[in-house]
Amino acid sequence: MVAHNRWTCHLAEEFGHADVTGQVEELVRDSGVRDGVAVVALVGSTGAVTTIEYESGALSDLRTALDRIAPVDAHYEHDARWGDGNGFSHVRSALLKTSISIPVVDGRLQLGTWQQIIVINLDNRPRSREVVATVIGERLSS
Repeated sequence: MVAHNRWTCHLAEEFGHADVTGQVEELVRDSGVRDGVAVVALVGSTGAVTTIEYESGALSDLRTALDRIAPVDAHYEHDARWGDGNGFSHVRSALLKTSISIPVVDGRLQLGTWQQIIVINLDNRPRSREVVATVIGERLSS
């Protein structure tokens, strides 16, 4: 069984984020998949998908870590070549990744109590980001 859905998230620049756990849980529920995997992807090279406790402290800590690893104001060869000032966002996206896989067991995403799926816009301008989720696995028996 394969089911998929896609939707758009409107996200602020540099660290605009949204919790998409509910949409992925709904896709799993509607798919009828008992055991398998859910894959969530954010289309584009300046965004990311990850899991985190979706609360202001953890989000602030993640942004601080990204600021340390790939500072906005550092020199990036991408900026020198293209002049768009978003070299930092490409590096951050590559570090966090643009997709994740989550096991589905007994018809439920295998996430911890405080673990949510989030999408992040890392670009230097607001973006409408397409999110694509696919569930693959065995259906629940009738």
